[in-house]
Order: sequence, then C-alpha cells, then structure tokens
Amino acid sequence: MKQKVYFKTFGCRTNVYDSQVMMSALKEYDITQNEQEADIVVINSCTVTNGADTHVRSYISQLQKKSDAKVFLTGCGAHTKGKSLLEQQKVFGVFGQSQKEKIDTMLQKEQPFYDPGDLNYIDKSVVDSFVGKSRAFIKVQEGCSFRCSYCIIPFVRGDARSMDEKLIIEQVTKLGANGFGEFILTGTNVGSYGKDTNSSLAKLMKKLSQIRGVRRIRLGSVEPIQIDDEFKEILDEPWLEKHLHIALQHTSPEMLKLMNRRNLYNQDRELFALLAQKGFALGTDFITGHPGETPEIWQEALENFKEFPLTHIHAFTYSKRDGTKSTLLKPEVSGKIAKERLHQIEEIVKQNNYNFRKNFKGNLIVLVESYKDGLYHGLDQHFNKIVIDSKEDLVGNWIEIENFEVKEDANYAKVI
Repeated sequence: MKQKVYFKTFGCRTNVYDSQVMMSALKEYDITQNEQEADIVVINSCTVTNGADTHVRSYISQLQKKSDAKVFLTGCGAHTKGKSLLEQQKVFGVFGQSQKEKIDTMLQKEQPFYDPGDLNYIDKSVVDSFVGKSRAFIKVQEGCSFRCSYCIIPFVRGDARSMDEKLIIEQVTKLGANGFGEFILTGTNVGSYGKDTNSSLAKLMKKLSQIRGVRRIRLGSVEPIQIDDEFKEILDEPWLEKHLHIALQHTSPEMLKLMNRRNLYNQDRELFALLAQKGFALGTDFITGHPGETPEIWQEALENFKEFPLTHIHAFTYSKRDGTKSTLLKPEVSGKIAKERLHQIEEIVKQNNYNFRKNFKGNLIVLVESYKDGLYHGLDQHFNKIVIDSKEDLVGNWIEIENFEVKEDANYAKVI
C-alpha cells in the first residue's frame, strides 16, 4: 500500500494553489484529508509575520505529540525558519516552493535535508482539479517587486514575474471542462501580472472570460495603482465579481510614507468612490500599530478611514518581521493599543457591510460551497456569505436567489 500524505496549508491563496500543485504532482503516494491517518505531513508554511512562524511551530509541536508522521516543511517559512527547525529535528526535510513539482523526490529522500530551491522559478505545471474545493485558484504570477517597510515576502518569494499565459489559459480551460465555474486569480502581487511580458491583468481576464465554463472571475488582493484605465474598462463586465480587494494598508499619508507604500490617500479615496458607485463591495488590507503610528496620526487615519466605503476587511495588528526596515522604526505601539485600533476599524466595516447588504436591490448569484449542520453555505457576487435552507443537494451548484433575509452575520434564504 502507498503511504498517505496530509497537506497542512497556512497563509494566503497562493499557498492554497501551491498545495494543489503538490497534490497533482504526487504519484508515489496517496493523499488523505484526515491528518490522523497520515504517514507523512507536508506543511506549506506562511512567514508574513513572526506570529505566522509561531503558528507553524505550534502546529508542529502539537502534531509530534499525537503522531509519528514524518514531517516536511515548504512554503515561505522554509526560507526563514527552515534551517533552525531542521537543526532542532522538528522536521525531517525542508524544500522551497520551486521544488514542489518534484515532491515525490523530496518525500523519498532517506536523509534529513534542506533544499531552498530557486527564487526565480516560474511554475510550469497545469492543475486540472482542486481537492475539496468548489472554486478554482489560478496562480498568474509569483513574487513582488515592491519593498514595503514591514514585508519580508519579496525576500522569500523573489521579484515579480508572470506565469506563461498559454499555461494559464490551458489550466482554466481544463478546469472549466471539469465543472469549475468560478476562478480566483492569485499570486504574490496579482496586479503586477504582465508587467514583464508586455501584457496586463485586464488583458488576461478578458481572454479567460471567453473560455467555456467560466462564469465568474475573482481577484486576490491588488494595489490601488494597479486599477488603471485599462482595468476600469472591464468593471462593467458580467463575469467580473462585484467585489474587489484593494490593499490600502493605511489611510494616513504620513504612515503610508513610513511604510514605503506606493499608494496615496487622496487618489485611493477617489478610486474607492468610483468603484462604490458601480456597485462593488470593497475590501482591503490594513495594519494597525505599525511603528510611528502616534495617537495624532491614528486619529487622522481613523477619520480618513470612515470616508472609504469598505464592506470587507483583512486587518491585523503590526507584528515584527525580522529582517524588515519597520523593526527599526520608532515609536513602537503597544499591542493593547494596536488591538483597540483594530477593533475600531473592524466595527466600522462590519456596519458598512450590513448596510450594503440591506440596501442592495437585486438578485444574489451564489455558488454553494458546503453543507454543514443541515444548511448550505455559499458566497454571492459581492463575496458575502449566504446560508441556505433546502431539501435539495446544492453543493457545487450555482443558484440565483431573489428573496433573502439580511442578518448581521450573513444573508439567509430558503430554496424550495
């Protein structure tokens, strides 16, 4: 019998995609979605903050208490903590993202090893299925050429480089033929796609929208400056999800400078106003408690933040990331204050989201993803959750919902 491999994925959608590449490349082993029956555990790690490293270490410690499985580490953490975890015998082997297509070879090694691979690699594999997923993740680029003060990612993923367009189209074509209708374009810095190949994200999306089976295209996080005039031309296309996640990181001009960000507050505000007028739900990334965030700067940022029509947010308190410029900046902000500020903006967005759903006039186009506790769960075109009561099996189906009840946590509907 083949040994069973369990994949534990931390972090972003790019890691979700990379885990799927490894699963697709696995030939000499069987995949299990049950950690308890695994002979081997592959940890696809995140290292965006010191806290992310801590989560990975904690998982390894808990795993070793209850399992004899052989543990391998890959992902971004392989480059920052891989050697130390190997030396401490916490893992048997460490390999970089560029080695994921050679996973059989990695798992067959008989001696402990550290193989960080190549930070300039570009994936050449084609994924035609996603284990346990209703939506397909399509990686269109790798790496980031920005150098934000707080971020380690360019140093563990390399500079921005685009995937081969022909391979992206081939992959979406196969997945469309296999029943997938929603595609999430992902990468380290998605909006930089095409900068090195005389193309663009908008051009790629137009081509993908013409592939049979494609019903909805959604983007991972993009930068405000990447929503350019060419991108604005596709905003009214029916296949573009009416939700965009645009990374602001902050709303104080002074903090944006300290963070070495490329976006500008006034331009950001104008862009979000335009998108809101077109009916988009809008999400963002935001950091509270970054060094230099004085009470005065925070108060200005908070007032500015209220002007943004945000309906979704991925906010987090600043966490030191060894090796970044932000660790040298002063004054530092206490964790308690950073959390208080975090909760302030989360409450604002929570209320915005509720109001957005209350005021929406129209039908919800929903991809049903899962069944839990007698109810079906899915996401609509605005990336809002909906819970559905139905006697039919709806998992994997697209449905249009006219009547629904808006509650604080989600929308609710009954399908007869």
